[in-house]
Amino acid sequence: MNDTTQDEGRDADAASRPATAVVVGGGLAGMTSALALADAGVRVTLVEGRPRLGGLAFSFRRGGLTVDNGQHVYLRCCTAYRWFLDRVEAADLAPLQDRLDVPVLDARAKPGRRLGRISRTALPVPLHLARGLATYPHLSLAERAKVGRAALALKGLDPADPALDAQSFGGWLAAHGQSDRAIEALWDLVGVATLNAVAGDASLGLAAMVFRTGLLSEPGAVDIGWARVPLGELHDRLARKALDSAGVRTEVRTRVTSISPHGNGRWRVQVPGETLDADAVVLAVPQREAHDLLPAGALDAPERLLEIGTAPILNIHVVYDRKVLSRPFFAALGSPVQWVFDRTEASGLPRGQYLALSQSAAQDEIDEPVSVLRERYLPELERLLPHSRAAEVLDFFVTRERTATFAPAPGVGRLRPGARTKASGLYLAGAWTATGWPATMEGAVRSGVRAAGAALGGPRDHLLELFEEAA
Repeated sequence: MNDTTQDEGRDADAASRPATAVVVGGGLAGMTSALALADAGVRVTLVEGRPRLGGLAFSFRRGGLTVDNGQHVYLRCCTAYRWFLDRVEAADLAPLQDRLDVPVLDARAKPGRRLGRISRTALPVPLHLARGLATYPHLSLAERAKVGRAALALKGLDPADPALDAQSFGGWLAAHGQSDRAIEALWDLVGVATLNAVAGDASLGLAAMVFRTGLLSEPGAVDIGWARVPLGELHDRLARKALDSAGVRTEVRTRVTSISPHGNGRWRVQVPGETLDADAVVLAVPQREAHDLLPAGALDAPERLLEIGTAPILNIHVVYDRKVLSRPFFAALGSPVQWVFDRTEASGLPRGQYLALSQSAAQDEIDEPVSVLRERYLPELERLLPHSRAAEVLDFFVTRERTATFAPAPGVGRLRPGARTKASGLYLAGAWTATGWPATMEGAVRSGVRAAGAALGGPRDHLLELFEEAA
């Protein structure tokens, strides 16, 4: 291509881009869309109904503590979320493990055999997991061998195959010789935390995507990262600073009441006391809210959005008067406890220890009274952490996200819309859209990239080119 043709292509690209855009929703999807559009030269207004940014990954104050509403982690394979951290200058505050290492405590085992580890080596896939699996004490030798064969079979699946979306992951595991114990001690240990559903309630397509990408793509893909500071530092303060630097006008405590076309391909976004006009609108809110705001004709079957179910996450917070856990986190078996993280330093607790329990797929417990949860979980922590038996509980409280994620049930794939709508200039973002990922921070950021790319006429700037292949 000669220079003249290249210049003409750039001119055409610039002409197709919106000059102004409104992004509705200040979670990870909305912030990513706003940053990508602003980086491409679009004047962006970001509107968020809450008093803060960050969506469902946020912090709040409780007495002298800064508390996350729930524990969030990501993996090295989460390249979009890692870009987001870099973009808001927060990568050093949420580092990755050098190499996967997950302590797993089995409350039913004898004290000397309670601790196992899920870990990897630097060997090529799938040998990187072989040593860890061979020494994993929570499975029998025969179960470990069958897990290895199932993993190889899973590696051969295509997560984008619509037929897989209609199948249950639990049914597939049973058909591939996985015992109830193997499902609990390995497949659900990973799957519940990433999918927010047990294997029997999860789409095989989404489960295949999680395990193929995280465990079976490259050795380091599964290494875990998490924020060593409150999430509000990353997703609110630093994100808002990045948005301001990019020239984005950010309005919180501002709820959108309607979105309507306004002639010549422009859009009108109504908020209390003001009308925002724009060439493009990105609707980055939960699916039910999106359904209520979509203008007529924007989707062929808007009622499908209401068919996308939701799944809760329960978070239990315990503050002790002394240290009871010596490692940064662990996962549990043989107990209602799932994952436990030490949030002492991040919360600002000056003495004692603060543990956060993340309980996914918590449909049976999400509405339980705090008193009931206290009676259930404190004895469980004593079973798992002997030092807690002599400790005093200074505080015990609960945070509940009743609609934390979309439910990854079989068949959900056909319900998830893409970024483009039938209405020119109107786009959708959110982890619930058709990203190919479950409802994770990675999926949310990828959805924002896709929506921005669609609004810009396709991948054009460095960010969108970076994710073009993954998208």
